[in-house]
Amino acid sequence: MADIADGEQLALQGSGSKPYILKNTGGVYSCSCPAWRNQSIAIERRTCKHLRKVRGDAAEDARTGAASASGAAPASAAKSAGKAKKAGASEEAAAKAPPLLLAHSWETDVDLTDWWMSEKLDGVRAYWDGQRFWSRLGNEFFAPAWFTAGLPDFPLDGELFGGRKRFQRTVSIVRRQDRSNDWKELFFVAFDAPSVDAPFEKRLEHCRKWMEDAKPAYAKWHEHERCQGTPHLRAELERVEGLGGEGLMLRKPGSRYEAGRSHTLLKVKSFKDDEARVVGHVAGAGRHKGRLGALEVELRNGTRFSVGTGLSDAEREAPPAIGTVITFRYQELSDDGVPRFPTYVGVRIDAAPFEAKAKAKSKARA
Repeated sequence: MADIADGEQLALQGSGSKPYILKNTGGVYSCSCPAWRNQSIAIERRTCKHLRKVRGDAAEDARTGAASASGAAPASAAKSAGKAKKAGASEEAAAKAPPLLLAHSWETDVDLTDWWMSEKLDGVRAYWDGQRFWSRLGNEFFAPAWFTAGLPDFPLDGELFGGRKRFQRTVSIVRRQDRSNDWKELFFVAFDAPSVDAPFEKRLEHCRKWMEDAKPAYAKWHEHERCQGTPHLRAELERVEGLGGEGLMLRKPGSRYEAGRSHTLLKVKSFKDDEARVVGHVAGAGRHKGRLGALEVELRNGTRFSVGTGLSDAEREAPPAIGTVITFRYQELSDDGVPRFPTYVGVRIDAAPFEAKAKAKSKARA
């Protein structure tokens, strides 16, 4: 069967007057047909009859891990089976989710003098279990063997990092399942050793010693320095953000590794960020006519608003699908809880899909 090369697209005539556009973007195959767009599963696991026509059932089954969608089963049975499979996959992933230490935001109420300070890397959180990489939600990252060569047989907590201002490129690489050579653009930056029963300083030293002795080609330890007080913190934050970095992370001296959110780990940034679920696509106007103008999104509390800045031309041509969880940055919340000046950052591949807990309220575009 034929295939679509990475970065290329193919036009395939359907039943309508306009052909459907099939694409391969970093190993993620997509189709412009409604059947592909409206699936409420991760985009890398979606397929449709047009992709199957071009690539074949076997290739699509191997890529998505799904049974052949030949259309033999009744629609209701297929839908029920799909829901059951999705629920089973979610439960399986949750069982594999690593017990990660998560941060709180610094609210200026804690004196951070003598805390350990490092740059907050704008990459994808990854847990090395001694054999494989796992996401925060328990999904495996399929790194090539040459990428993991030299990593230890004990767990490491870190980030798959492709450099500042390259978050979306990093995401596109780690979500692939073909162990491609694109991983050469990344490093695994380790900043903790969860299985070492010791204070943070000794855990970090354990990471440093392993990396310097083993010298893995695609991994390194994350350097930290002591915070000398708030002026030092502010100056370092300004320096990092000026270079295109995301912010800073602060570790409490002598703290132990614990699963879940802890006040022993604080993140410091000049801006705020949050996650939202895509619920609609707003058509563009002017130079964006014929493609996406903004994403209609929803917070967990049901507040809806539009995110129209921060999207590249490529993302406007092939926007995140309905149901996708995105990260956005903003300055502050308005009096009625709407983020002001929201800017798109990227798709969250390590965030669980969610439904709003409250009735959605439409808000004007910010």
